[in-house]
Amino acid sequence: MINRTFLHLGALISGIALASSCAVPGGEKKITPKVITAPVRFDSEDPAIWLNRENPAGSLILATDKDAEGSVYVFDLKGKTIEEKTVRGIKRPNNIDVGYGFSLNGQPVDIAVVTERLENRIRVFRLPDMTALDNGGIPVFAGEEQNAPMGIAVYQRPADGIMYVIVSRKEGPDGTYLWQYRLDDSGKGFITAEKVRAFGRWSGQKEIEAVAVDNELGYVYYSDEGVGVRKYHADPGAPDRDRELALFATRGFAEDHEGIAICKTGSEDGYIIVSDQAAGKLRLYPRNRPDHRHELVKTVMTSALETDGIEAATGLVLPEYPSGILVAMSDDRTYHYYSLQDILPFSEPQPAQKP
Repeated sequence: MINRTFLHLGALISGIALASSCAVPGGEKKITPKVITAPVRFDSEDPAIWLNRENPAGSLILATDKDAEGSVYVFDLKGKTIEEKTVRGIKRPNNIDVGYGFSLNGQPVDIAVVTERLENRIRVFRLPDMTALDNGGIPVFAGEEQNAPMGIAVYQRPADGIMYVIVSRKEGPDGTYLWQYRLDDSGKGFITAEKVRAFGRWSGQKEIEAVAVDNELGYVYYSDEGVGVRKYHADPGAPDRDRELALFATRGFAEDHEGIAICKTGSEDGYIIVSDQAAGKLRLYPRNRPDHRHELVKTVMTSALETDGIEAATGLVLPEYPSGILVAMSDDRTYHYYSLQDILPFSEPQPAQKP
């Protein structure tokens, strides 16, 4: 990540409505966001989307402000900060993800999970009110010298509904860089976690931060930042759980491979979207490939600066987002909301998909 040395004009304005696209030199289409959020205080890093299935217009955008006295910001769909839900005083929150229907005290609850790097732990909050459910925090990478968590993704196994988190770290050994934890109901009103797996090849070049899970197809993807995107089974009980299934997106990136978003356009169809950080581009790869060969489908230029984290939700369908929404971090302390209709390789609105 580069130093934050300037502010884009959009960082000064909350919820700006913008045009959808414009031409750039060379004929490549450059898309512009529907909304730019109010700026966070320190350092924008990673977004997540909570889909309000009963009222999509009431959905929330969660976003980390990465600093020693950082926050998890909560924005509405107009880009306005919801102060009563925003959680302050988190020590360098890095990445964030959302899980739906965790069973707590016999009741389903939606949760947000966040890595708190300087405390070597993850945090868990109930959605939509952002009440803490972690009894002060859950330690990760216990017993390891390299124990500073960065990336996080939720996996809920379709067969039994058990929910897991997969956590990456600032530094780690090749082969066990990522750890996977099963989330459990403590029986006392909060959530605990138990390690079930350590896995993950690493090139040794930069770091592993972005992690994303495709629940329905059962895969986890992560960015080995200087090399490409690696793919494994997400189920810790899979017979070949520790075998790397693919390494793709290895060519054409200007610098780091960063955010990953799983964009579902059907039960098995859709795209894996990867942010090409230094180029300001999104690169799209096919989601469902039984042979695990994910070849580039499309490249889209965005208006975001030095994009790190991204998230997509085809289930969040509104008039301004007829095919769903993509949220991208921008290096001017803001987050951009894009219409997936401007990004995906189709022009007609698609059926809404589950989160």
